[in-house]
Amino acid sequence: MNIASASKWLYSSYFVQRQAGVLSDADVKFLTFRSGYTSFAICLPGQTVQWCVDFLAHGTHSDATDGKFAYDCGHMGKHASINGLGALGNDALAAEIRSRLGSDVGLAYSQPQLAGGAVTTADDYARFMRKILGDNLKMHDALGTHAVCTNPLTCATAVSTPIPADLSRHYSIGHWVEDDPAVGDGAFSSAGAFGFYPWIDAGETIYGILARHDTGGGAAATSVRCGALIRKAWTTATAQ
Repeated sequence: MNIASASKWLYSSYFVQRQAGVLSDADVKFLTFRSGYTSFAICLPGQTVQWCVDFLAHGTHSDATDGKFAYDCGHMGKHASINGLGALGNDALAAEIRSRLGSDVGLAYSQPQLAGGAVTTADDYARFMRKILGDNLKMHDALGTHAVCTNPLTCATAVSTPIPADLSRHYSIGHWVEDDPAVGDGAFSSAGAFGFYPWIDAGETIYGILARHDTGGGAAATSVRCGALIRKAWTTATAQ
């Protein structure tokens, strides 16, 4: 399946693993989407990471968004390009990401876009998430760290967000923290535009994946709402 933005959790976990869990301030800024590289449009399948960054001026820095949360694929593309992945195309990129996540995690890339180009199965993504829960990946200790506010209506340091305006969540290292004061349960997640929705509960004991593919629009938000009900039903043993 094309998992769209669920790719973000894969790349951030890859990089945290590569750095043995130690991120620089610059890394944190990139992976919490505050780097100012917010001009992304699209990658083409035959490009390399660097070619995509240079394509359509994706690598243009914006002073207006620097230091502020702006949900954009440009952050991860630029971060990858300055950390040695620029020459990699789809196949080489997948091999590199798997070299840190584990060769047993099957994945490919439909385009060399770290934030949205991964193709995998629910079973393989589940294997990746079990590694986080089992503390076999450094992302285990990075969950929820360095979280920044994301709602432009309630936070002066946020510029753009894909979540509904009535929700106030935080964004950590390549993943969401579902901690809205009114309806959040603190789960960590990374929903994709087509409805692929993986999550780990706030207590870091269980995980879930809602795996579907819907190009009709609004699929991510629908899956997040559905997944939250599944999570609540599971943890409370009460039908939702």
